[in-house]
Amino acid sequence: MISRKVVGSLVCLFIVTAFIWITVGNRKVHYLPYYLPCPKIFSVKLQYTEEKLVQLFPQLFYQQPRVLAPQRQDVLTVTPWLAPIIWEGTFNSEILDSAYRPLNLTIGVTAFAIGKYTRFVGGFLESAEKHFMKGYRVNYYIFTDNPETIPDVQLQPGRTFVIVPIKKYSSWQEISMRRMEAINKHIAETSHQEVDYLFCLDIDMVFYNAWGPETLGDTVAAIHPGYFNVPRSQFPYERRSSSAAYIPDGEGDFYYGGAVFGGLVKKVYEFTKTCHMTILTDKANGIMAAWQEESHLNRHFLSHKPSKVLSPEYLWDDRKPKPPEIHLIRFSTVDKNYNEIRD
Repeated sequence: MISRKVVGSLVCLFIVTAFIWITVGNRKVHYLPYYLPCPKIFSVKLQYTEEKLVQLFPQLFYQQPRVLAPQRQDVLTVTPWLAPIIWEGTFNSEILDSAYRPLNLTIGVTAFAIGKYTRFVGGFLESAEKHFMKGYRVNYYIFTDNPETIPDVQLQPGRTFVIVPIKKYSSWQEISMRRMEAINKHIAETSHQEVDYLFCLDIDMVFYNAWGPETLGDTVAAIHPGYFNVPRSQFPYERRSSSAAYIPDGEGDFYYGGAVFGGLVKKVYEFTKTCHMTILTDKANGIMAAWQEESHLNRHFLSHKPSKVLSPEYLWDDRKPKPPEIHLIRFSTVDKNYNEIRD
């Protein structure tokens, strides 16, 4: 006699099959190839450092927050899914430091210095030592195909600098596409045991003002400086439905820059793994997304909303004039000749 469980499974299978047949109808369906390379590293279960909980706030004296008098009325400070958007004037650094410093956190930074981009390492690190997570332990992981050209930079106590050798690639597009893979692999092999939070930043940028614990969160994305004040119809999303990075017209929250993302190291591991797999999916189908990894990043954050969003203060461009909404530029792309350095 057939058991109830078997009958239930058959009924469920019939319903799901019928639903798919009815839903799909005659519409064109895009699907993954029956085989997609799946690196062994994706099946590794990582043992992270013990998660550290934010402590109770000590007694501090500061100006009372006013419910009816917010510090910023000229910009959006919270997303529709209740994630804070970090602008100058929306946080108190003293309060945040009092909560995070006792946790003895280690913050990781990855940056890629490939080819002629090694010329930016000195300025990046020197400015980071002045402004990035001052008073916290920091590990800089510099990925490069030319280790002998990386300069020595004097670091503060408790901060380390690690060169991560990687292979050369034929084009900057290929380098961009491989970035998620390299970060994911490094987390799995090394950094998941060394850092609590990890930020993935572009090397051709410098810090101009403080970047502190206000940026810490489970998953952190930064609004692109070129699209923070335009409608989403003008966002350069991937619009081809055949791509795994596809975002249809009429959808999207913000346009996030690929030059800045981060969060808890275990969250960055999952994020980079997912993006790498969608990049592999496109590659298997002969597709390169409009803006390579940045397109996949935006698609991921559409369905997996970031828990914290950084304003363009944290991702500016030296070539752009500073509008009144930007009170402080913290991290910015340096002016350069892209054709020359990508040659």
